[in-house]
Formats: sequence, structure tokens, C-alpha cells
Amino acid sequence: MVRNYADSHDVIPVSTKRFSASPWFGKYRTDRTVLGIYSGRLYPLSLGDDPIEDYWHLRRHVTCFDVPEHPVEVSGPDAVRLLDLLLARDVTKVPAGRARYALACDDLGGILMDGVLIRWSADRFWYVMADGDFLGWMRAHARGLDVEVRDPDVWVLQIQGPRSLDVLRAAAGPMEPEPFPYFAAATTHIGGQQVAVTRTGWTGELGFEVYAGPDIDRDALWDALIVAGAPSQMRVSSLECMGIRRIEAGILDNGTDMDCAATPYAVGLGAFVDLDKPDFIGRSALVKADRRRRLFGISGDVTPVPGATVLSGTEAIGVVKAGAWSPSTHTGIGYALFHHPGAWVGEAVEASDTRGSFVVVEPPFVDPEKRLARGLPLDPESG
Repeated sequence: MVRNYADSHDVIPVSTKRFSASPWFGKYRTDRTVLGIYSGRLYPLSLGDDPIEDYWHLRRHVTCFDVPEHPVEVSGPDAVRLLDLLLARDVTKVPAGRARYALACDDLGGILMDGVLIRWSADRFWYVMADGDFLGWMRAHARGLDVEVRDPDVWVLQIQGPRSLDVLRAAAGPMEPEPFPYFAAATTHIGGQQVAVTRTGWTGELGFEVYAGPDIDRDALWDALIVAGAPSQMRVSSLECMGIRRIEAGILDNGTDMDCAATPYAVGLGAFVDLDKPDFIGRSALVKADRRRRLFGISGDVTPVPGATVLSGTEAIGVVKAGAWSPSTHTGIGYALFHHPGAWVGEAVEASDTRGSFVVVEPPFVDPEKRLARGLPLDPESG
């Protein structure tokens, strides 16, 4: 089935039988747009623009991203019980009106999914999941519980950059609570429509996200945000520049940088495992797991190539998981997963198929205290 998402003469020449297409494609898509698939959704991988120019616009002004994040709703009397079983984070400690980063593991302690858990009320949550098939896993473990797990057909826009909260104020007025803090979640009105908003994002910059369900006039919502963003020079961009910033910021991508072959400890996410919980899927394995880290940053004079073998002399010691050129540090940066734990930081390594050398570093590469996303002044020495 070929679907038309723009107008009568502008057709996306792909089948949408097994995935969904963004309702906003017609607002920005051109013949230079390159599409990707993520969590069963089409998204703009590239708009054909200069990613470095877009990168600096994001860092200096504000950018709107049409992202393929996929919220799943969990509601009912046993919602907390189910989520506490599925997630390594203690769900009982998440208050209404707040969001938390949360991991889901398999029985062996490997990372199955990551995402942002939003608690809207005592027994209603959204888990905004990353790439991968997780809805079936959730429903399978919901058997026998008084809970509903459903796809609410919610699509997400991220507004990111130092002027992003100016756009939010222009679009929605004062937020409750005010000031609207990092990882807060609330409903507000934009363009006369009630929408959900969170102070989150995938860029490491100041920003927020807007969630549009099927009851929303999504075209009107887009238009209202574009109008609100005009005084702040907001532009629409693709995930090319976002991909650079997320690596700089030390943000990991499920299925790229981490998967079931690695525990949260191996990739440096042990802080998001609450072993004080009496039980969750993967807990027994994680109690016994090696707590040492294997995923680190690498920095050098060329861009690391994902999939390249990391070498110490002629010995293969790891694999490159992601790479980008950082305009802020003027270096190639990326993630490398080492085969074994070790004192890797500071070590000089090479990568196959890459002419250049790297040094192993602790991510993040820019803003290690994550001050930008919290709206705090940035230490000049941190990027």
C-alpha cells in the first residue's frame, strides 16, 4: 500500500504495511529527504541540509525535530506492579507529573529496552520507548494482572536548544509547575489544543517534547509551534545533527550502542539499576554480574567508523559502536565496547579501516555535568 502524506502530487514511494509514517512529513519533506525506520516508525534521517550548520543552529538557537519515539500506555490498578517487574528502576518512587529514564532487562541481565517513563497519575503511565519490539514483551508479562497495555498512537516533536523554553512560553504561556523543571511532565494548551509536554530530549541541550495523540489536530499543532518559534529563529532539522549532539552528550542508542549482549553495568548505566527492589526481570543475574564498565568514549583526529575493530597493536580488543565528527571539540568521537573490562581510559588505540589513532576517554565529550539540559550556565572549559 502506497500512502500519500503530503498532497495529491507528493507521495512517499514506500509500503507502510509494517510501520507507520509521521503525520508531519508533508510539512517539511522534499526530494532530498532520506527516511529511516525506528521502533516501527518512519522518520527523517536526513533532510539534505548541512548537518554541521544545523548542529550550530541547534546549539545557539532552537530546532524542531520530528522524532520516532514510541509511547506505550500502561494503566490500571496493577500498572505499578507490572512496570516494577519490567523495569530495573523503582517505579514506586516516581511521583505523578515526573519522568524518569528507565531500563528494561532480560532474564540474563542484558539490556532489552531503554526509554523515558512518565507518570501521569497513580495508575497511568507512558513508557516512551526506543528502537525495538517491546510492546509484545509488556503484554506477555501483563497476563493475570489488572492492567491495560496499549499503543495510544502518540507522535512526538522535540524542541531543543538554548531558546527552546522561549518557544514553549510563546506557544503555551506559563507552565505548571513554574519554572518547568528538568524531567517534569504536564499538560498544557498549544494552539487551543490540550497536549502533553515533558522537559526532556535526546540532544543534551535545553529542551522539551510535545506529544500529540489521535484526538489532536496535528497539522494545527505543528503550525502553532512554528509560529511560536519564529521569533527565536526555530528551524526544522533531521536526526543528523541530533546524532552528533547525542554522542557528545554521552547519550546511548538502544540497538546501536547497547543491546541484550551487555548489562547496564557494562555500558555505564548501573546507576539506573535499583537492586533494592525485591524483584524485577534480570535482577538475579544483575546481582551476580560484573559491575565493571566496558563501553567508553574514544576521541581522535578522524571520525570512528561504526563496526570497526578496536586494536591495541595487532590485538582485537573491542568494536566501535558509534562515531561522529564533533564541531565543538574538533575531533572524531564515538563509543567503543571493549571485549573485557580494564583500565582503558587514557589508552591509545586504533581502529580497523580507519587511518588515525584514538585515545580512550570517559564520556560525555561535552558538558560532562549535563548543565545545558538543566538550563544552567555552562563551564567554558566543558564545551
